[in-house]
Amino acid sequence: MTRYRLTVASSPQDLARQVSEQIAAAIDLALAQRDRAQIALAGGETPKAAYTLLGQERLPWNRVDVLLGDERWVDAADPASNARMLQHTLLAQDPGRQACFHPVPTDRPSPVESAEAYAAIVARVCAGNPPRFDLVLLGLGDDGHTASLFPGTAAPGVTDRFVTIGEGKGLPRITLTAPVLSAARQVIFLVSGAGKQQALQRLLDPQESSERTPARLVQPAQDVVILADAAAADGLA
Repeated sequence: MTRYRLTVASSPQDLARQVSEQIAAAIDLALAQRDRAQIALAGGETPKAAYTLLGQERLPWNRVDVLLGDERWVDAADPASNARMLQHTLLAQDPGRQACFHPVPTDRPSPVESAEAYAAIVARVCAGNPPRFDLVLLGLGDDGHTASLFPGTAAPGVTDRFVTIGEGKGLPRITLTAPVLSAARQVIFLVSGAGKQQALQRLLDPQESSERTPARLVQPAQDVVILADAAAADGLA
């Protein structure tokens, strides 16, 4: 059974700092053991401050492969693009800009072709079957989704490929599948805001179904770290 370790931050700044420090520590550990490190990052608004801090960490970024856990099927210049957000935070200045970023190729004629192209990138960059990231940072939606594994859609049940199509909030999305997320050496959930209280309670509930809360499909061998703010963690025992 997956075990969760919850840490509640004292402020938004503290949350961003903890996220940045834990990602940096995972990169350090990986590079002490292997030539390169591979991390998959979450999109959205919540991790922006953490990524800006992370980009300032004095790491050998030229040995770090940065990928995304999911991406909206939009142009790379679209404000909704997770790749664009990373370009404006983690990759905006040295030393972080020296990282090797592998965006989801959303310029393909269809989401299916983009998913196939991204699966090939993931398989090339990350060793293992399924590919094994050193760290995966995930968000948690108020409906219990993570990456683009939304409840009531087909994506959470896909186990025969590394990347699939997700559907959420009116946009097709490209997402890593649950087996790839679960293969990571370390998984961190970043959870912020009062609107996430119920989803976080469900994630932590061993009786909760993964059909209703697909985030529970992420089941790595190591403990899952949850970094939350006080608003999201309010009411937890």
